[in-house]
Formats: sequence, structure tokens, C-alpha cells
Amino acid sequence: MIGSRLVALGLINSRKNWFMKGFAVLVIENLVKVYPGGVTALQGIGLEIERGMFGLLGPNGAGKSTLMKILAGLLEPTSGKIQLNGEDILSDPQLVWRQLGYLPQDFGFYPHLSGEAMLTYMLKLKGVESPRGLKHLVAELLERVNLSFAASRKVKEYSGGMRQRLGIAQAIAGDPGLIIVDEPTTGLDPEERLRFYHLLSELSQDRIVLLSTHIVEDVSMLCPRFAIIRQGQVVKRTTPSQALGELEGHLFEGVVDRNDMDRIYQSWLVTQVVLFEGKNHARVFSPEGAPPEGFTPVKPTLEDAYFSITRKVGEVHGGVSS
Repeated sequence: MIGSRLVALGLINSRKNWFMKGFAVLVIENLVKVYPGGVTALQGIGLEIERGMFGLLGPNGAGKSTLMKILAGLLEPTSGKIQLNGEDILSDPQLVWRQLGYLPQDFGFYPHLSGEAMLTYMLKLKGVESPRGLKHLVAELLERVNLSFAASRKVKEYSGGMRQRLGIAQAIAGDPGLIIVDEPTTGLDPEERLRFYHLLSELSQDRIVLLSTHIVEDVSMLCPRFAIIRQGQVVKRTTPSQALGELEGHLFEGVVDRNDMDRIYQSWLVTQVVLFEGKNHARVFSPEGAPPEGFTPVKPTLEDAYFSITRKVGEVHGGVSS
């Protein structure tokens, strides 16, 4: 089993094995956050997240990081409730701190420490123990995130992706029952990203892993359940299969002259426009199944689903999608 294997690796504390217990449910009710000056970051967020991987997908500035900080006990909400297995973690943040693995979007390190020394320091702060000793645990963690080769290198010499992997290593140490990762694949190359996908997928089998991202691929690869957040509100909770199914038979693609793009945007819900061989290939969602002239049916992607959902509640004219 995954739990026994991680115990053997020293990745969890066998004396306080919260990992094997896991968390059943995280309930967020009507969560509001208004910053000084009247800026509203969260507008009544409500979610129920069960054990396993859950994705929170939305554009930059949607309120994802604010929500992650509140869940991690680092920021107080203006109003609302959060319960973890029926316990109020807003009134007592230590309930979650003792059992949390958190990788924030911006993670600070001491640049003159080596990767090994930095990770050792962070594990001591977290109170993490290992049956084989801390040195062995640090080595295992660095290997797990593919940083063994740079263990003695100073953190200031690390690339952005390497620093992100070091942050991931501290987040998964100590047998957290709840793991929160905020934009975790930023700066990772394709090979590193794939390694991280496998790691998170494995860890999510017996605990809640909450993944906050603006990258649709992260969700499609990892999350059997996800919510789309925009302008501080949850606009949809769904699954990749369900989101794709809602577009099946209603998505069409055609080549559009640049001078005709405004008309297409004004008349249709455009999910994506991509350049291929110098030509604009527009993809439109038509619930009635009546596409523009010259458009043909295409298989939807999760990107199409994401943009169709977000553009229903925002501006339709969005220009060429990146």
C-alpha cells in the first residue's frame, strides 16, 4: 500500500500517522474576503471537497490564492465558515496547521543555504520526524522531486523550477492529511511537470489534495473533480468528462479571415482561436447545433469547456486565445 511504502521511505511520521487516517471532507460555506479599500477577493465561495484530488481552476486574479491562504490559516476571511471533518478550523487554525502540507504560489528561501540545508531547516520548523533520521528523509525527499544532483548547490543558484520542486519537497513531508498546492507547475519543464503529476496523483489516494491553477492541463491530467472560479465566485463545479460531454455535438471549427473575427465574436461564443499555417482557426460553441457557414464539428477539449463556461459569465470577445 502507498502508506506503508511512504513510511518505509521515511516520507511520513510513523508515530503520528495522520496519512493513514486521512480527511473525509472539507466544507467551505459562504466564504467572503474583502480587503482594505473595499476590494472583494471572494464573494460567497461554497465548496464541499472530499478525499482525493480536487482542482480549483481560474484565471490569475480570480481569488484562488486568497482562498488557499485562508484554508492554510494564513489569512482571516471577512465572513464564512470552513470545517474539516466537522471541526471549525477558522476558530482554531492549529487544527489544520498540524496536518497541512502547503506550497504557496510564492515561496521564500534563504539563498545562501544549500538545497539540503534549506530543506532540513524547513522540516525542523515543521517538526517532521523519520524512523531513519532527518538526513535520510531529506535525501529521500530530494530524490523524490529530482533534486538529488543539486543537494549541495546553493538555493540562489537554483532555477525557478528547481526552487518550486524544493517547495514541493517540504510540502509532502510530515504525512500531511491535507495538501494545498497553489500554481505548483509554474516554471516546471514538461518532464518535471509529468513527474509532479504522478507524485500528486499517488499522494491523493488517501488524503485531500487541493490543486489551485490557471493551467487547464493540470486539471485534465489530475483532477476527477474541479471547480471553476472567476471574480471571486465559483461559477461551476464539474468533472472533466461532464464538462466535455456538455460540449459534445455543439463545438465547431472553421477558418476565419482576420477582418471577419469581430463578427464571429459578436455572434457566437468563441472558445478558442488558434493560428495554424498563418490562418485563424476559430472554435465556437453553439448550443442549438447551428454553426457558422463553413464550420465543421470538432471534438471538444477541456480548454474549450473552460472558456465556454467562463465566457458565459464574462466578456465574450476575448481576442486570440493563448
